[in-house]
This record gives sequence, C-alpha cells and structure tokens, in this order.
Amino acid sequence: MLRKPLGQAALAALAVLLGLVITTPSLRAASTPATTLAPVRVMPLGDSITGSPGCWRSMLWNRLQSTGYTNIDFVGTLGPQGCGQAYDGDNEGHGGALVTNVANQNQLPGWLAATRPDIVLMHFGTNDVWSNVAPATILAAYGKLVDQMRVNNPAMKVLVAQIIPMAPSSCAECGQRVVALNNAIAGWVGSKNTAQSPVVRVDQWTGFSTGSDTYDGVHPNASGDQKMADRWYPALTAALGGITPTTSPTVDPTPTRPPTVSPTPTRTPTTAPPTTAPPIGGCTATYRVIGQWQGGFQAEVTVRNGSTGTFAGWAAYWSFGAGQRVSQSWNATVSQSDTNVSARNVAWNGNLAPGATATFGFIANGDGANPVPTVTCTA
Repeated sequence: MLRKPLGQAALAALAVLLGLVITTPSLRAASTPATTLAPVRVMPLGDSITGSPGCWRSMLWNRLQSTGYTNIDFVGTLGPQGCGQAYDGDNEGHGGALVTNVANQNQLPGWLAATRPDIVLMHFGTNDVWSNVAPATILAAYGKLVDQMRVNNPAMKVLVAQIIPMAPSSCAECGQRVVALNNAIAGWVGSKNTAQSPVVRVDQWTGFSTGSDTYDGVHPNASGDQKMADRWYPALTAALGGITPTTSPTVDPTPTRPPTVSPTPTRTPTTAPPTTAPPIGGCTATYRVIGQWQGGFQAEVTVRNGSTGTFAGWAAYWSFGAGQRVSQSWNATVSQSDTNVSARNVAWNGNLAPGATATFGFIANGDGANPVPTVTCTA
C-alpha cells in the first residue's frame, strides 16, 4: 500500500480540523434561533371615563414604560383622543355606554375577537348608576361579560374597579348609589374569581374627590386621572406576573407598535391661542347617532377646526325636531331651551389647532322619530 508523506497527512488532518472549527459555530447558530415574546395585550374597558378621553390610560402606559414594563400592548377597537403625551391609546371606552346594555346586546364578543386581550381593566357602571339601574342588575351584567371574556380566553385576567364617586348636578342620589354598587362589587369578585382566570378588585373610590378630582362631578380632571392611574398600576403589574421589567428601564414613550394618535386637543396646550380670530366658516361639526333604544338614544358631535388659526374655544348649536331632550353629556357643557341645544367646550378641549377635532357625546330622551339635526358651530 502506498503511504502519503507525513507532511501531506498532517496538512490534510489540519484542513479537516479547521473545517470543523469554521463550520460548527454557524451550524450551532442556525439550530438556536432567537425568540421574541409576544406582548401582553391589555384592554381598558368602560365608558367615557375610560375613553373620552380617559387620560389615566396615558399616565398608566407611560409609567409602565418608564419602570421597565415595555412588552405590553393596550388594545381596543377605539383609538386615542389626545392627552398631551405619546402613548398606546387603543381602548374599549365607549362614551355614554351602560354596562347592562353592552351585556344585553352582546357587544363585547366582537370587541374581544378583534383585539384578543390577555388582561382586561374594567371601570364600568357609571351610566347605569346614573340611570338608577339596581346593583344586582349591574353585577349580573359584569358576570356575563366575564363569562364572555373566558370564552375568548380561558386564562383571562380581569381587574374590576370599584368605580370612582360621582356627584352630577342632575342626580343627587348618584353618590349613594355608587356606594351601594361598590359594596356589592366587593362580594361579587370572590364569587367569580378562579385560579385559571382571576378576577381582582381595584379600589378606585377611596381617596377620590368629586370636588377636586373631576371637572363636572363625574369625569376625572388631570388630578383624577393621576389617581386612577396610580390605583391601576400595582394591580396591573401584579397581573403581568411572569413579565420581568427590563434591567434598564426606558423612559422613551414609544409603544410596542405605533400608536394611532389623533390630532385632538391636549389638556395643556403648548402654544398660546392667536390674538386674531380664525376665519369665519372654519368651524365645522358633524352629528352621529351611536345607538338608539325605546325611549332614548346616544349621539356624538365632532367639532373640527378647518381654518388656519388655532381655536381658543368653540360652541355647537342645533335644534331637535321631534321633542328630544338631553339628559346627560360629557366632554362639553350642554344646555337646552325648548328644542334648541347649545354645547360649549370644557376647560381642556377648547384649544384646537388647525385640522384638530374634539368630540363630545350625550344621551337624550325621545320616542318615535329621531331625525338627524343640522349642527352649526362657531369659534
């Protein structure tokens, strides 16, 4: 048998060894691809206190980001209305909604299917209290919603608020009704809680003042929003459970996906209003019926600045043609004289930059025909 010279054999062996050294790392890298955990999806659910504009959500989201809880995604079929800072504003806060109507009309399953949340923050029932719905009926609606959540996600975590106090000028009894509901919520939570799908009570009532923490006895001002965010934060971080905050918390308010920030007014405008009035005709308004039932309906009006100057304030006007009467409103001061209705901005949404919008809503009583009125506005 012919033998290779010793030098040639050594070189061949060295070449094989080098080939293994060079190729092995690439094989190892290919066999262990990097994985990225999906963000935890959090749905804020409720009425105008949650969504119109519900700026406690922006405060809560930014606090989560700044303390390292960055792998979260606020979800909902509704977008933000502007809160003066960037945040993930998707939500399910439907202005004027009654939790009993949402349950009876089976509205939640569609929202759940579209957004697939892992955790729900629910502050719901203010409009039911205003409408004198019994606590037992409200809790039955809560129970139905939780059952629907568990059909969508058997491991759903549900944080249920004992709602903030309310003292609207049109409802002297509402304050005590809230107390009755909140007392009932405490016992109800235990009846719905399970190990797989925990239901947790979050006390939003204690320490909240309708005098200093709301702008109308019902809806939170900046102070109230901060209190609500502070109450949600420990409960939500506990629900996040296995998520470990990043070791170097970021303060960059950038969501896990680009937020859909609408050009609505901020609570603290960064630019002063112009000294000259915007051109006449620059203010436009659109009217939309959100829902209707026997004896009443819910509607909203969107005011838009179509001029080149900033609005320092606005007012909208219309006339009802079928005896409708406004019973409650949010995001505007609404008054009615006979058939004529006027609505003026509240403190935080009067300044509108060119192209910006502000939306307010109301509930009205009325039977039969409900023609859509023509709305005019001035600034």
